Amino acid sequence: MSRQSQTEIAVLGALSVEPMSGYAVRAAITETLGHFWSESFGQIYPTLSRLETEGHVVRDAVGQTSGSTFRLTRSGRSRLVALLHEPIAAAPPRNGTLLRLFFGGLLGPDTCAEIVTAARDHALVLLGTMTEARAAIVAEGRPDAAYWLITVSAGEHAAKAQIAWADETLEVLRRLPHRGLRSGS
Repeated sequence: MSRQSQTEIAVLGALSVEPMSGYAVRAAITETLGHFWSESFGQIYPTLSRLETEGHVVRDAVGQTSGSTFRLTRSGRSRLVALLHEPIAAAPPRNGTLLRLFFGGLLGPDTCAEIVTAARDHALVLLGTMTEARAAIVAEGRPDAAYWLITVSAGEHAAKAQIAWADETLEVLRRLPHRGLRSGS
């Protein structure tokens, strides 16, 4: 699945919840999907324009793209369902923490422990955010809440796994000898 198709899923999916402006689509993606997906304004606005041209969304208010309200059409809902059925393309991972730890021999155990502690702290914040999201979704009582809670559960599990990994890694780093750092030259 292409990057463009994934952006379409995010935009059409946001509009399947309720009509909104381009700015609100970006906010919804950031606030709701932001724990596992991101889109920039530079991706959202061209996608909205193309989807409008293709008849998948309609603009309810005349004006600039950012001030207009877009809503999903019947063909837009069909396009969203078709995209959701496409195979998922695996994206190569990019993890700055692991990249630094792989070369941790150049940093030493103390600096690596700082990096891991920061990752653990971030995971704790994420876990708190997921707990709040779970409570908000349950309180709303939406008919599709079970599906949203599945993604929250993934976030909770990922955060708990990150915390467990960080605790284990910090223990390994505590036992490493404090050798002199290797120079880059």
